[in-house]
Amino acid sequence: KGETLEDTARSLGCYADVVVLRHPESGAAAAAAQALGPAGAPVINAGDGVGEHPTQALLDLYTLCRELGEATPRAALSGKTVALVGDLKHGRTVHSLAKALAAFPVSLVFVAPPGLEMPAAIKAVVEAGAGSFAETTDLKSVVAGADALYVTRVQRERFLDPAQYEKTRGSYVVDAKLMMAAKPNCAVLHPLPRVDEISTDFDSDPRAAYFRQMENGLYARMALLDLLLGE
Repeated sequence: KGETLEDTARSLGCYADVVVLRHPESGAAAAAAQALGPAGAPVINAGDGVGEHPTQALLDLYTLCRELGEATPRAALSGKTVALVGDLKHGRTVHSLAKALAAFPVSLVFVAPPGLEMPAAIKAVVEAGAGSFAETTDLKSVVAGADALYVTRVQRERFLDPAQYEKTRGSYVVDAKLMMAAKPNCAVLHPLPRVDEISTDFDSDPRAAYFRQMENGLYARMALLDLLLGE
């Protein structure tokens, strides 16, 4: 009907205690929160285009703690190497996770096909943080030294040219053979859904954490709602 995002947010704020917003445009959640103001219903960013996905970052940090056997992110991540793999240009989950990981003394490795590298703005946040980062196009060179792999799909919906998508998809595949070179406790995470970037032949491996990660999302978001609404 042509209603603005700001008016939609104000309307929802009349009925709801919390507004959870997923939107195709980057910055939409911030615009909604500004429209509602500090006295209005809080806005949870559930993903804004190719921008951010903060609640995913929360559950990812929790999952890394669980998988690496520590109670806090600092204990779990200090001195560790985490590789972020796939479409890092458009992947809002890796944008938020990289920013979150920048608070800890962790070594990040950005593994992406040419043209899908991590945006400069995200790298600047990491560079100013407590850890460090490196970049490569070669996943095989990273696997042996990684304590965790965070794998993402190449997102068809972000490509204007279908031929470019077909050329890029399948650039990296994590499978049982590849993981033979990895550490015995290297956790493999994925925000899901997957396409073909993690082979189903790896699903039975105890290092395959992505469905436990999915379950953790339920608890992390429950905790966030409790924090916002609890007495």
